[in-house]
Amino acid sequence: MNKFMVTTAIDYVNGAPHIGHAYEKILTDVLFRHFKQRVEKTFFLTGVDEHGIKIQKTAASLNIAPKELCDKNADQFKQCWELLDINYDKFIRTTDEDHKKIVQEIFEKLLEKGDIYKHKYEGLYCSGCECFLSEKDLDENGCCPIHGKKPELVSEENYFFKLTKYKDAIIKHIKENPDFIMPSFRANEVLNQLENIEDISVSRAKTNVNWGIEVKSDPTQVIYVWIDALSNYITALGYNPNDESDEKFKTFWPANFQIIGKDILKFHSIYWIAILMALGVELPKTIYAHGWITIDKNKMSKSTGNVISPKTVMDAFELKEPDAFRYFMCTSAQGGKDGNYSDEDFKERVNADLANNMGNLLNRTLNMLTKYFDGNILAQHICEGELTKASIETISKVKEHFDKVELSEAAAEIISLVDMANKYVNDNAPWTLAKEGKMDECGKVLYSILDLMTKVAVLIYPYCPNIAQKMAQQLKIDINMNLDELSAKMIKEGKLIEKSEIQPVFLRMDSEFAVKK
Repeated sequence: MNKFMVTTAIDYVNGAPHIGHAYEKILTDVLFRHFKQRVEKTFFLTGVDEHGIKIQKTAASLNIAPKELCDKNADQFKQCWELLDINYDKFIRTTDEDHKKIVQEIFEKLLEKGDIYKHKYEGLYCSGCECFLSEKDLDENGCCPIHGKKPELVSEENYFFKLTKYKDAIIKHIKENPDFIMPSFRANEVLNQLENIEDISVSRAKTNVNWGIEVKSDPTQVIYVWIDALSNYITALGYNPNDESDEKFKTFWPANFQIIGKDILKFHSIYWIAILMALGVELPKTIYAHGWITIDKNKMSKSTGNVISPKTVMDAFELKEPDAFRYFMCTSAQGGKDGNYSDEDFKERVNADLANNMGNLLNRTLNMLTKYFDGNILAQHICEGELTKASIETISKVKEHFDKVELSEAAAEIISLVDMANKYVNDNAPWTLAKEGKMDECGKVLYSILDLMTKVAVLIYPYCPNIAQKMAQQLKIDINMNLDELSAKMIKEGKLIEKSEIQPVFLRMDSEFAVKK
């Protein structure tokens, strides 16, 4: 792999960002930071979706222009990602002029090719999903199962995309590429949806929806949200259907991972793929559908009033840095399954893993090094042992989990290594060895722990960049090193640390010291 590109779904800006939006962005950022430790050329794309009937209606209800609503809410998403240390390369807005122009060209290209045609249609339209639904898509009450509302009966003349033309090719691609849809249990879900697909509407009459990108050759129509929104993944890279694509597109596309929520898997694994096939553009390597985050075991809902923002959580626990929240989000669910947030679970897990285990191990080991050896690493203490082997094996295990977007499982491997080190230090009791005058044995135990912690710091960095940086400073290593550079005996002979330099890397959240002053 000589390049790595990852994308998130672009968030709809008819409301403020909440913990569900944050979950996806944190997962993607952690994935991205890990691959930056392995690959030289990387690109992380995120952004917002700003067109469609919901924005039009919300803006009208507030008596403001749609663009004004979009500007305000797009800024809220940017501020939230900054708060959470989301390290993206590009934040695309579908109101960006270059995006709009390319989307128009994509539409014209498909029209010219005959893959888009005009057709009069009457159907059930869910404004929440921004799509037409069939009777079989509805629940027993005739409502959209996702949004809980009855769709509107809409009759108008629209442009349609020949989705059915690409049905067999999509089925073949899914079956021949087992890593195309992750987790693997989602592939059958998509194959079942493909059985009954129909051609899809890709425009709306301007008389019904005027907040959108005009069809270049027919200004009475606006381009339907899925061609507009989905195309962001390539317009952001400077793709042009007229063979004038930017170097960035040629370098980074196809995306290695497209991270989305399970509720929009159909649109990405069927609609998006068919559009790319029609354009003759290479398909993404993997579409990964994550689960949802519930709040205290309940689905988030405005009506129940349990929608919470990341800032609310950080303010409640008086966290100056997002590391604890990032770590919890990534460990709240196994790959692709639903996770749950509760204040108690949050506090319990991060205290156990980050404060009691990882942070405390480093702190007490460095204190013993200054107490017994004045902070020096002596030549006779540099060694390799069982912890060295375990830490090198953990690097490989973590890589394997990240290759499958198993971030919770990768974190468990790192914490398991820390647990092993805690057991090792307790079993070997360096304080007892020092008391008995066995200083070389004591020094080797401390060295083994500290050398292991260099691997832990680099591996935990994608989850907890601020904590990892503090660890790296005290261990005198470069936190930005490539994973291939991690090896045995990272800590060299000489002065490692002064007692005054030793600082806790993460305080327990119920500690009297873990409060803003």
